[in-house]
Amino acid sequence: MTGEPCDKCEQLLQGYLDRALTHDEVAEAEMHLDGCDFCRRRYRFETNLRMYVRTTAAERMPPGLLQKLSELRGVETS
Repeated sequence: MTGEPCDKCEQLLQGYLDRALTHDEVAEAEMHLDGCDFCRRRYRFETNLRMYVRTTAAERMPPGLLQKLSELRGVETS
């Protein structure tokens, strides 16, 4: 069940993940995450999503794939 404490945690979550909160805000977020399964699952989802985005953004295309994709779209590559 969500409510006011979960709403507050939602407001703090991105800052918590970015490590951009004050000491008091970190303590508040951690206390709530320790006792709320719903928000803890959201935190894990956000953490995994960020990891996925970092990983996929860092992967390079295999040689020739960009050229093949461009040919399919009818776009010249340089």
